This record gives sequence, C-alpha cells and structure tokens, in this order.
Amino acid sequence: MNIHEHQAKQILKKYGANVPEGVFSFDVKDLIEKAKSLKTEKYVLKAQIHAGGRGKAGGIKIVDNLQKLEQEAQQLLGKTLVTHQTGPNGREVKRLYVEVSSNISKEFYLSCIVDRTSSKIAFITSDQGGIDIEEVASKTPEKIITTKVDLNDEISEEESKKIIKIFNLDKAAGMEAVNLIKSIYKMFINTDANLVEINPLILTKNNKIVCLDAKMNFDDNALFKHPEIMELRDFNEEEDAEIEASKYDLAYIKLDGSIGCMVNGAGLAMATMDIIKLYGEEPANFLDVGGGASKEKVSAAFKIILSDKNVKGILINIFGGIMRCDVLAQGVVEAAKEIELQVPLVVRLAGTNFEEGKKILDNSGLKIISASNLSDAAKKIVEAIR
Repeated sequence: MNIHEHQAKQILKKYGANVPEGVFSFDVKDLIEKAKSLKTEKYVLKAQIHAGGRGKAGGIKIVDNLQKLEQEAQQLLGKTLVTHQTGPNGREVKRLYVEVSSNISKEFYLSCIVDRTSSKIAFITSDQGGIDIEEVASKTPEKIITTKVDLNDEISEEESKKIIKIFNLDKAAGMEAVNLIKSIYKMFINTDANLVEINPLILTKNNKIVCLDAKMNFDDNALFKHPEIMELRDFNEEEDAEIEASKYDLAYIKLDGSIGCMVNGAGLAMATMDIIKLYGEEPANFLDVGGGASKEKVSAAFKIILSDKNVKGILINIFGGIMRCDVLAQGVVEAAKEIELQVPLVVRLAGTNFEEGKKILDNSGLKIISASNLSDAAKKIVEAIR
C-alpha cells in the first residue's frame, strides 16, 4: 500500500528524522489558513498523488507570499498531472501540501527496500539526488551504491556509516545522517514497509540533514497489524477494480493490454502473461485468485476482469492443487451468464477435479474454448481476438 508524501513525512518525523514543517488540505481556503502558521521566506506547494515526477509535470510550485500561494493552489487542485509513473491518463490532484522552503547546499538520494533475493534490507544511496535520479542510474550507475544489511532489531553504527559514505559529509552532518539511517531502519522493521525513498535527501546551508521528499510503500499482507497505517489509505489513488479486488482478497493489478488473465498462483500468473506476450499480445491484468478460492471469489474475479473495457478476450489458466477446478468452473459459469459474456474465453484446467470442472464448462451452454496446455491456451486466445 502506498501513502502520500505528507503522511510519509509524519512517520519519518515520529521516528526522529528531520523534515520541513508543512500542512495539507483538500480545500484551498483551509490550506491558506493553515499555511499562515508556517514561518518561512517562501512557500513550497506540492500536489499529493501516488506518483513520482511531479516537479517536471508542474505539480510543485515555489511562491513568495500567501496571495501567490492561493493563486497557484487554485490552479493545481483538481488538475490532472501526467508523469512517467501515472500513465497517459494521469492522476487528478485532490489534496495539496505546503511546506517551508529549505536552503539547499547538496542533494542526495536514499532509499531502503526489501531485497528478496538475499533476504536482507538493501539501502541504495547516491550523491546525485533530485529529479534526474533515473538518468543517473542509466548513464552513471557507478554513482549509485547498494548496501545490504541483515534483519536485526537495529542497524549497527558501522553499517550506517558505510551506507552514507558516498555522501562525503563532515563529522557533524555525518552523525545526523547515521542517526537518520538508524531511524529509517527501525521504522522499516516496525511498520513492515516494503520501500522508503527519500529523494532528495538534502544537506542544508546550515549543515543539517533534511528529508525534502518521501515515498513509502507497505506490505499489504501485514497491514492487519498496523491499523494506524491502514487508515492512511487513499482510495482515490487506486483503480476501482483494484479496490473491488481487495474486498475479495484478490491480487489484481490493471495493465494496458487486451487479454484478461485469471490464474492461481503468482508464478503461474507471471508465466501466463509472459507467454501471451510471446504470442504477440499484451495482458490486461495480473490476477491471482489464490489457492483456496471460493465460487463467489472466482465469480468476483471474472467480473473484475470484464469491468476493463480494453479486454477483448479472457484466458483462464488453473493448476488445481488446493484450488479445485470444479469450484472455479462453477464460478466462471455463473459470472459469465450473469453478465452475458461477449468476448472469447479460453480455459486451461489441470489438477484437482479438472475432469469435473471440464464437464461443468462443457455443459454450460457457453462458447468456451478448451486448451490442453499453457502454450495452446495462449495461442488460441490470441487467435480468437484477432
């Protein structure tokens, strides 16, 4: 689950990190009233959306006074921002954040992620922070350092110093940076975070280390332990289909293709999407119904796929272990009849009760194309939509 910048900064502040003072609001007048409490020479106005690249898209403004702040806020609230992370449709700005300006001496990059390959936490740092970090990664990757640390109650002083070494700070600022690493590590462990990104992390002209921007993502499977984080969820930043999927505990991610996918198991889902691409088409979604899906859950998954108007055909690929093929078949038939299926449907079943499942599909009266294996299924659905 993603959260907004202003929310991430409050969490960082709770754990002892330095962040600029700021206020947020859904309303321009309320924002200006709150901004009066900020002691600053200039105001930094930021659109709050779950996407990077806001600065280049016009989502960050620096103004000299409250009058100009109000003018810019009125123009920005309700505006659709299109960045490299939003897709062509962009995201509507529904909340604004204003913070005090900072006197920047240097900009750095700092992030912390779960490294699943090594089962460690990876800190990624660079002395080239700011809006062009992607270009740094592409053209000068040697300027980005990755340091992996073991999972413990806390991170050591030695490891923290190693992480910030590339910043080349003096003793005082270096100690602040070390303390920041310790704070982030503790927060990361305590909140079951997947990602913390601070870009830029700055050194001010007063020799202070400040988190000028912040992005956080949390493990959806651990949110039940953190109701205070769950409360930060912004449904306006999510696809309607993804919100609906979460109600049924379905792992669904909307993509830009034309072939809807329903699969059990994340690995099999990835393989299914890959083979669709191999045959020359693009998947419309990632959807894992899980191992023990009920008939109702399968039916909901089917309807969610078809809620995407770009879907021209559906491929169902089920390998029944815990998941019973007859249960899946019943859910598919009920959903298809309820919504009057108008697109080609290819089904590949294998495993537990697959013969019973095949009979249910064959006797349904629906035009369902059977496939013997994954390759056959992908080939048939691609041919069916062309």
